[in-house]
Amino acid sequence: MVTTIGGPRVLLRQLREVMAEPLASQARLDKIVDLIAENMRADVCSFYVLRDDGALELFATHGLKAESVHLTTLRLGEGLVGLIAAEAEPLSLDDAPSHPAFAYRPETGEEKYNSFLGVPVLRAGQTLGVLVVQNADHRHYGEDEAEAMLTTATILAEMVATSDFVNLIRPGSEIDLRRSRMFNGVSFTDGIALGKVVLHDPRVVVTNFIAEDTDAEKLRLDAALETMRVSIDAMLDHGDMQPSSDHREILETYRMFANDRGWVNRLTEAIGNGLSAEAAVERVQNDTRARMLRQTDPYIRDRLHDLDDLANRLLRVLTNSNQPAQRDLPDNAILVARNMGPAELLEYDRTKLRGVVLEEGGATAHVAIVARSLGVVAVGQAQSIVSMCESGDDIIIDGSAGQVHLRPTREVEQTYIDKVRISARRRAHYAALKNRPSVTRDGVEITLLHNSGLVADLPMLDDTGATGVGLFRTELQFMIASRLPRLKEQAELYAEALAIAGDRPIVFRLLDIGGDKVLPYLRSTAEENPAMGYRSIRLGLDRPGLLRTQIRALLQAANGRPLRILVPMVTETFEFRQTKQVIVKEIERLKRAGHKAPEKLEIGAMIEVPSLLFELDQIMPEADFVSIGSNDLVQFLTAADRANPRVSKAYDPIALPRLRAIRLVVDAAARHGKPVTMCGELAGKPIEALALMAIGMTRLSMGPASIGPIKEMILNLELKPVQAAVAEALGAGANGHTIRTLLTEWVERQNLPIG
Repeated sequence: MVTTIGGPRVLLRQLREVMAEPLASQARLDKIVDLIAENMRADVCSFYVLRDDGALELFATHGLKAESVHLTTLRLGEGLVGLIAAEAEPLSLDDAPSHPAFAYRPETGEEKYNSFLGVPVLRAGQTLGVLVVQNADHRHYGEDEAEAMLTTATILAEMVATSDFVNLIRPGSEIDLRRSRMFNGVSFTDGIALGKVVLHDPRVVVTNFIAEDTDAEKLRLDAALETMRVSIDAMLDHGDMQPSSDHREILETYRMFANDRGWVNRLTEAIGNGLSAEAAVERVQNDTRARMLRQTDPYIRDRLHDLDDLANRLLRVLTNSNQPAQRDLPDNAILVARNMGPAELLEYDRTKLRGVVLEEGGATAHVAIVARSLGVVAVGQAQSIVSMCESGDDIIIDGSAGQVHLRPTREVEQTYIDKVRISARRRAHYAALKNRPSVTRDGVEITLLHNSGLVADLPMLDDTGATGVGLFRTELQFMIASRLPRLKEQAELYAEALAIAGDRPIVFRLLDIGGDKVLPYLRSTAEENPAMGYRSIRLGLDRPGLLRTQIRALLQAANGRPLRILVPMVTETFEFRQTKQVIVKEIERLKRAGHKAPEKLEIGAMIEVPSLLFELDQIMPEADFVSIGSNDLVQFLTAADRANPRVSKAYDPIALPRLRAIRLVVDAAARHGKPVTMCGELAGKPIEALALMAIGMTRLSMGPASIGPIKEMILNLELKPVQAAVAEALGAGANGHTIRTLLTEWVERQNLPIG
């Protein structure tokens, strides 16, 4: 057993003094390895840093030849140092040269040293480098020495990552922790955004690493753990927490980890070695993250997010930093988050926000829909990006490819700058099309409309030349409010929307909340399956005050002008009749009060529940128009949660079963002479839009950014031959991929522009 002089706490205090001295970077590192060697009674102490090219470069040494510094390198996985870096695990050997992984570097003169202890230097679970001590004697380094080295490595990692030590690396290189990284995700919106990272839920930055009083730090940890446990229990006991919801499952996992004795013991041991409570949390989470990142079991890797969140929650308690995240943004801000809701996104300054990157979420999640509405480039499912970046990092989002480039190289950055210039020219090209009628080459007129939900994006009607707004999502006003919007507030919003739209039609969808659209101020009963539960119009009919207030606001806002109201999530015709009766009563009330009734009132039904497919001939005579909500319709038809990428991506929304269901609605609308509009996300995708037009749908509502590419495709399209080919495929009973393949090949043969 090798003994240390004074133990790790003495060494940490000495390191703090060195950090405070006005030394150059190399001199400071040299003094640090000298101190570690002295404290560990070691003949050698060396520090290697992992470069972005996968090489471990010797940065400082006590005991090896001085000329080997910044000259000696080992590849990741090469030698004992490379092995430690690759596996992120400590390694202790009595006879290092006999180990099969030992790699001799003659310039170092280390052949005479036998005992060896090396530990990974970790930050955010990523290997930054390796810290090594060696002795000529055959000595055994035990757990206490390894723990002391790991504690020291925690301080060293922070020093290197946050100081100018990186300037010691040869020109053209970078430390691996700061290297350029590319993430493949799922596109939420098209476009390219270059900017700076803003973490939506910033990690707590630990500034105090060294404990003045370890007993006091242990008491602080115990108090923080108890506070955190109580808060988790309180959230679990909350009346709104559904028994089998994802949120409850996550909190149950938090509670399990928060009460795990092994985790708590590791935290306490780290404090005992001289770290502050905050640094102990970071140290233990670094080690845990490093191990879990190297696991192949997807369940274990999924738990990593839970542990990260729990550690950050504990750090917030310890640092008393539970205040809401800062919403002030730099110019060209790109939000990076594990996940977030639409209301949270809307809290940010939209004039500075350029993009959003999420680790989770699906393309039809509501935050993705809001991002499209805002014209913000967004990508989801960029795994582990939160832990890989820091606020202020350079970042590029390629929405079209679903890729994210973190800390891009100059070459990559220049490539995207060129792409942005080309994209600007394309936007100018689309702008030149805005006043041209949207008619195919063989004379079929296609009406193009916007999906919206914010007054801020309505002026884009002038930019795109869209005919009007096919879907105005009124729930967004409710989701971003801290309390239920009053009648006057709702009426003012709708009046402003009507004023901006002018003579162009705007369809207001009645409040569609519930399921994954939660209002924090509106209590709800726990449900087994909220997506199919107490939501949308069934909630409105059951809470008539809420429904009547919104209808009253819409009627007042119209002030005699034409008004179109869309009833969401109709499951049976009688629900639609009930809603119409409420509207009729409110019109009568409006007239009695001496106000103008709408010059023309049209009430439509939204078809997004499969049961209504069997009542089409009953609902059509009752409705003035119908709209299809493809997001929910496809979700229910496939039994695939649209926000769950594991299942949602497995179903093609225009494969035969889904396209046949949509065609049922189109055919029924034609029989009854009622206009039908596609308001789901399908309408804004070229191949999907082509499929919809092929089955006879001529009214498409989409995000503003999709209008230009879809219109250009329409102007170059001969639709009738496509309609014939798709009709034949739908009747032939071919496999589910036939429609997409058929249309993709058609686009290629005809050289159709599809954005």
